[in-house]
Formats: sequence, structure tokens, C-alpha cells
Amino acid sequence: MTWRVKKWTFEDRIIAPSLLAADFGRVAEETSRAIKAGADWMHLDVMDGNFVDNISFGPAIIQAIHETNDIFLDVHLMIARPDHYLPRFISAGADMITVHVEPEAQHEVGSTLSAIRAAGCQAGLALNPATPFEAVLPFLGDIDMLLVMTVVPGFGGQSFIPEMMAKVEAGVKHRKEQSLNYHIQVDGGIAADSAATAGQAGANVLVAGSSTFGATDMAAAISSIRQA
Repeated sequence: MTWRVKKWTFEDRIIAPSLLAADFGRVAEETSRAIKAGADWMHLDVMDGNFVDNISFGPAIIQAIHETNDIFLDVHLMIARPDHYLPRFISAGADMITVHVEPEAQHEVGSTLSAIRAAGCQAGLALNPATPFEAVLPFLGDIDMLLVMTVVPGFGGQSFIPEMMAKVEAGVKHRKEQSLNYHIQVDGGIAADSAATAGQAGANVLVAGSSTFGATDMAAAISSIRQA
């Protein structure tokens, strides 16, 4: 699949609409709509009602999207024991799997990242707004993407927290100092104005839910975020 063999660099601006804001009764069609509107990746928020206080969807939905659309699948596991569930998401067609660094995720972070990469997927590591940047430092050499949450995870439609840009800037600084090569993603409250703030801080992967799927003109919304 051509979308999956393309290699992005952290200098590329990547727009990843979040399925969480789509019509769940039409996930295949909604994904197709996002692709036609210019989406680069599809961001898939998996929630288990344990790590976060919400339940979204699991591997079956990801497999349905994988089988009906050709786009890079960016799977964000907001779940406890992601190491236990990894094989199911890999089999479902995930291209990137992002796990959380917080102790509440209940896994050995380094081993989980290694298992993701060993399976041929790209590995991401996320940190919540309350989690200090220092928590991810031991693992930054083993990831393909750092995800800085710009809202408290669990629900869509929240407001962007600009103070989180200090973590984005720290990620950029560490990447340069250590000659590493990982994307920096921001997720939460992203629209054209906050996308500009995030881009100036150094984020290059922008997750946008309500501002894309909820827009009257999705293509125009994605274009405005990309050009912000």
C-alpha cells in the first residue's frame, strides 16, 4: 500500500484527523472522507475505561478501517496493559502504536517499545499534561514519535493547553542534542490557531478531531491547519 511505504521526516507537517470525532456508524466512509480532504494519517484513540475514564473502540474497528482504506494508521493506546494487547492491534493493521509512559498504564515501557518495533510497527510514547517531560527521557532513543497530550486524555472537544509547548520544545532540544530522529505529535484542542502555536514550538504531527470531522468543509479545515 503506497501510503504505508512513504517515509515521513520530522520536517514534514503531518495532519492526523482523530476518528474519535467522526460518525461511528460510518467509520469506513468517514475515513475515506478524511483521505479525500487531505489527511496524511488517521489517528485512532483506543480507550479502555481504566487508564482513562472513557471507552471508545478496539482492534475490530481498526481492522475495518485497514481493510477498507489505504492510509497510515496511528493507533494511540490509552489503556492499561498495552503489552498484553499489542498482538491484536498489530494484527488489525496498525502502522504506529503509541503507548503511555505513566505508571497507571501498567507495563514495562522499554520492553513494550521493543516489542512494537520488533513486530514491524513504528513506536510512539505519550505523556499526559500532568506528567513531566523527564519521565520519557530514558526512552527517547527507542521511539519513532513523542506524543505530547495538550488536553487531559479521555474525551474529545477539550481546549488546548498552551503550557504543554514547553514539553514540545524540550523534545526538540533533546532530539537535536542527541542526534535522534523522532516525530513530535500534539493531540488535543488542535485547530488553525493552536496548530500555529504547536508548529512554532516544533511539533510536526497534529491530531485534530472536532476541527476536522466537525467542519463544514473538511478539506479547507485540514488545509488551514497544515498552513497555520
